Amino acid sequence: MRDYVVPLEADHPGFNDPDYRKRRDTIARLAPPIDSEGGPVRAEYTSAENETWRIAYEKLTALYPTHACAQFLAVHREIGYSPNEVPQLADVSVYLTRKTGFRIQPVAGLVGPRQFLGKLAKRTFCATQYVRHHTRPLYTPEPDVIHELMGHAPMLGVQAFADLSQKIGEGSLRASDEQVVQLATLYWFTIEFGLLHENGKLRAFGAGLLSSFGELEHALSGKVEVRPFDPFAAAKTPYPITDYQPLLWSVSSIDEAFQKMDEFVRSM
Repeated sequence: MRDYVVPLEADHPGFNDPDYRKRRDTIARLAPPIDSEGGPVRAEYTSAENETWRIAYEKLTALYPTHACAQFLAVHREIGYSPNEVPQLADVSVYLTRKTGFRIQPVAGLVGPRQFLGKLAKRTFCATQYVRHHTRPLYTPEPDVIHELMGHAPMLGVQAFADLSQKIGEGSLRASDEQVVQLATLYWFTIEFGLLHENGKLRAFGAGLLSSFGELEHALSGKVEVRPFDPFAAAKTPYPITDYQPLLWSVSSIDEAFQKMDEFVRSM
């Protein structure tokens, strides 16, 4: 295990693939120190990585017209991703800074909740830059660049979503460890898995839904319990990280989610 910069769990699709693990380490070394303000370094993605991106991109975009919220669709069109190659975080970061003032900072892997949320308070989004294992193009056990680009980036181009992200981050700056856990839970239920009512129908605005074909399909299948978003209740609600979500929370708009999060943060 010490031979690798990036540790992987034994059940990770790439755990027993030494070529993939070396590639992960190469990508990880492109990331600046987490406590710096360094921007993305362009990665030269391989043909296999571009093919993994293409498969995920085409499956997801087939669902978007009936599953994604209108604000996401508008920004996704404006960004102008190509299905043939993985977009560069550097280019997307420039777009987001112009659009909502957010910037992308590449990281080697998972970042601790307090540090991750603290970066959001500065309108900085920590994003991974590696591509998931080619044998599972529609699945990743951890955030990868497909998750970041297909889920988070378009929504961070929506002003209300960017403000909501920053608001959760601001709450962490004066929070106890217990409160940071609660804020991370609220991040999960809104930024990652939020739903909103749009023209009488439920649509996804959470990045975890918008970047996962199976999760997005499941969330709007009618098999999931959906409750009106209550941050004081949601903050104490457990959730699975390896199975489809059995419970999701909905709002009438992202502005409503912001107002409720603002109330929660003020109460801390």
